[in-house]
Amino acid sequence: MRIRPRTRAVGRSLRRTLPACVALALLSVLAACRPDLTAPGAPTSWPAASAGRWQWQWQLSGVLDPTVDADVFLLDPVATTAAQTAELRSRDRRLVCQVHVGSVLPTDPDADRFPAAVRGAVSRRPQGRWLDVRQWDALRPVLADRFRLCRGKGFGAVALADADGYAHRSGFPLGFDDQLRFNRRLAALARSLSLSPGLVNDLGQVAALAPDFDFAVNEECVRLDQCARLLPFVEAGKPVFHVEYAGSTTDFCVTTVGYGFSSIRKERRLDAWRLPCPSY
Repeated sequence: MRIRPRTRAVGRSLRRTLPACVALALLSVLAACRPDLTAPGAPTSWPAASAGRWQWQWQLSGVLDPTVDADVFLLDPVATTAAQTAELRSRDRRLVCQVHVGSVLPTDPDADRFPAAVRGAVSRRPQGRWLDVRQWDALRPVLADRFRLCRGKGFGAVALADADGYAHRSGFPLGFDDQLRFNRRLAALARSLSLSPGLVNDLGQVAALAPDFDFAVNEECVRLDQCARLLPFVEAGKPVFHVEYAGSTTDFCVTTVGYGFSSIRKERRLDAWRLPCPSY
């Protein structure tokens, strides 16, 4: 049978097209095998199926080590540069910025924006002052800009620190409900700015706030014998990022991994060094 010129041309076209189609199909398969990554400008997602399996790093001092084998990095948004967050994102890391929402330091770049009337007694941080969280109209613009700094540098989540002034001698008559209202407003503010909100410590309000926050960060619940108070996050399929500053991982990991936490051992200075618990 004689093959017409047009038929031969179609055959040659198909031979050229097939390799490209095969390559495209392979790329599609490979892309499907990759974990879903959060696009820049979107809040970080925390799939419930991965809760308890995230390896994490908390570094607030020293030279940032982007090579640490961790899925999640909790960092200082002022000290961390946009170039550093871009490098971490290129490594498929999830980025969380730590923002002190209930206290201010005299060295904070925005310290002069907090009126004297909202500054109270000395906080847990040296030279820090607790803030009057009842004064939402005065605090909201400053804290919103702190959140925007995180967003602008490429973070997708924010961890709210010092969100428990009501439980300390803050210099103000803060009640449980005052703090609860403030923390819920902050969670909503974070979401409005495309940031996933997380709660640092504040164990006394975990049961009430777990529905409002996407994850929790805890210090030393094993030493303080308070880990069970974090279970509302675990039961909701939300991650709990936990750290101990003393003791052997051989000892405390048995407890916290059993609870479903992502746990590490750190020094209090929170530099690059860490010892992780195994994840399952």
